[in-house]
Amino acid sequence: MNNLTRPCCSRTTGFTLLEVMIAVAILAIALTSLFGSQSKSVALATETRFNTQAPLLAQMQLTTILASEEIIAGEGDFGDEFPGFKWMLSVEDATFGESEILQELDSELQYLSLVVTWGDSVYSYLLDSYQVSNP
Repeated sequence: MNNLTRPCCSRTTGFTLLEVMIAVAILAIALTSLFGSQSKSVALATETRFNTQAPLLAQMQLTTILASEEIIAGEGDFGDEFPGFKWMLSVEDATFGESEILQELDSELQYLSLVVTWGDSVYSYLLDSYQVSNP
């Protein structure tokens, strides 16, 4: 007998269409979850950057404003060191309703509201302060 003969029922090896489709579906599900978690990670890093820098920039700007001769409303940016960050200050006379103690102050109180934004105002940080107005 010759050892080189093939069996009568030989089958070619390979993947069927169903096996390939299942493998592609598993791969698609895995990649979708991977890209979703990567996208969420980038969004959280961006938000963390804003939540870290905005309070420091707001405090720095408020200190600069309070050190000036006159406190006036205005807006601006933080220059090339902090691109995309902008600030806006509004100044109002503080009102406390029927508080007798605060009404007896010699000087008027001003309510300062400093808003720091980043980008297209998607992120914003508000810093409130009260300041005795200049006599």
